[in-house]
Amino acid sequence: MAKSAVLQVVIGMLFHSSCVLGSSQPMPRVYLTYEELQATQTSQHHSVSQYPMDYRILQMDEDQDRIYVGSKDHILSLNINNITQESLTVFWPASSSKIEECKMAGKDPTYGCGNFVRVIQPYNRTHLFICGSGAFSPVCTYINRGRRSEEKVFFIDSKTESGKGRCSFNPKVNTVSVMINEELFSGMFIDFMGTDAAIFRSLTKRNAVRTDQHNSKWLSEPIFIDAQLIPDGSDPNDAKLYFFFRERLTDNNGNTKHIHAMVARICPNDIGGQRSLVNKWTTFLKARLVCSVMDDDGTETYFDELEDIFLMETEKPKNLLVYGIFTSSSSVFKGSAVCVYNMADILTVFNGPFAHKDGPNHQWIPFQERIPYPRPGTCPGGAFTPNILTTKDFPDDVVTFIRNHPMMYNPIYPMYKRPIVLRTHADYKYTKIAVDQVNAADGRYHILFLGTDRGTVQKVIVLPSNRSKNEALILEELEVFKNHAPVTSMKISSKKQQLYVSSEEGITQVSLHRCHIYGAACADCCLARDPYCAWDGRSCSRFYPTGKRRKSCVEKEPWELKQ
Repeated sequence: MAKSAVLQVVIGMLFHSSCVLGSSQPMPRVYLTYEELQATQTSQHHSVSQYPMDYRILQMDEDQDRIYVGSKDHILSLNINNITQESLTVFWPASSSKIEECKMAGKDPTYGCGNFVRVIQPYNRTHLFICGSGAFSPVCTYINRGRRSEEKVFFIDSKTESGKGRCSFNPKVNTVSVMINEELFSGMFIDFMGTDAAIFRSLTKRNAVRTDQHNSKWLSEPIFIDAQLIPDGSDPNDAKLYFFFRERLTDNNGNTKHIHAMVARICPNDIGGQRSLVNKWTTFLKARLVCSVMDDDGTETYFDELEDIFLMETEKPKNLLVYGIFTSSSSVFKGSAVCVYNMADILTVFNGPFAHKDGPNHQWIPFQERIPYPRPGTCPGGAFTPNILTTKDFPDDVVTFIRNHPMMYNPIYPMYKRPIVLRTHADYKYTKIAVDQVNAADGRYHILFLGTDRGTVQKVIVLPSNRSKNEALILEELEVFKNHAPVTSMKISSKKQQLYVSSEEGITQVSLHRCHIYGAACADCCLARDPYCAWDGRSCSRFYPTGKRRKSCVEKEPWELKQ
């Protein structure tokens, strides 16, 4: 193993020139097959069946040291220290009558007519709220997980109830969800035919609220990617719930459909309007996310198919970073890109001009007339609206404005106005992202873990370059699944220094670092440039900032090691 790893490092050095941002297929410093990764004893794999089960990691509970996973007909509770130990499983199939109805409707008996778990949310200190596709008849229930992990409690604790408005009927259609104060907010399709997309609040003692139905200004054939509650200032009433998705928009002639990456937001305390938008969001706004590259001739090539989102918290909430994976699958250009956005820039766009269609060609222009007060999209009871306690108190012109002008005029551009990682004409595409923040000897680094559609995970570090661009080095590429099944979900635990990856094959847990694989010499260790690792005088091992002074592996440039 050591000789193989060193050879891989040497190969990586030879291909160093191909690791520059924007190259098509850069070489990883170390590539480990599934068997080689197992031999390092830094990974574990778990599945409940030898057959594909469509595992989706949906919820991490670091307080109880558990990770909850939804799959076909099963909900798993796994030990995040070692997913192969103390695993708990609940078998939750669809009813036989619903399975027969599903088959009679012509749906796929294997990949459609099961109960594919798509919602796992913490409801309170002891229970999870779970929803599944229910053989194209969504169902929900509660699972008792106990108060402490040592209790090893995990069982269904209620009758099933309808999952309509909480989970998509079709398991191949994404469902995203967030639980806030025992209320469920979902982005999904609300009907059997998959034509009515909605952002919906349910499981509430208040009235249910949703997006305006069949209004393409609001949602146009969306594919939901993620949802996150993000603070906006110090007042909790000003916090917004952001939904990330991609949608298909028609051109001005109503013919060609273009895919755009979007981010929308609502106020969780929105209860709808009094006379207009009754039981509909009165705070819904959306903006376009741009991830593109500028060619030498000045043309802009867009990566519009948003695949995944990861939020990286910083010391200041307004400087929160949003990492996104984007792909492009046009007939002339294929590739993947990672763009990173600053929350301050996102807020600037949502505080900027609204989009308005005007003129004979119905072109988008900034809305330049009077904007009603309070500004559309402002939350009631917040810092800017202390005297307006509910959305039913909004003036009619505010509600009417939102209904007709939900779109912001300016798009949201990434930091540096370009991707930080770019892969074109590669034989794979990125599907998922997780990011860790590492304190190395020479500073702080963000390490990207990028899942691919060929069942591998790349560990990537982005370094400043002298060419006014960034240099993206693939430190490792790991085969985390034996049969190369595409990565469908990833969660990271910086506390445990572990990454959890799912596919239809199962779940793989892998350590964030394997310093010993880089080689037995100081030069091998430093050439790897892995911020997790450092030379301790005897071997390449994990770097701890609080320990004694050691040389970080990113501290020296390769040419400095030749002396």
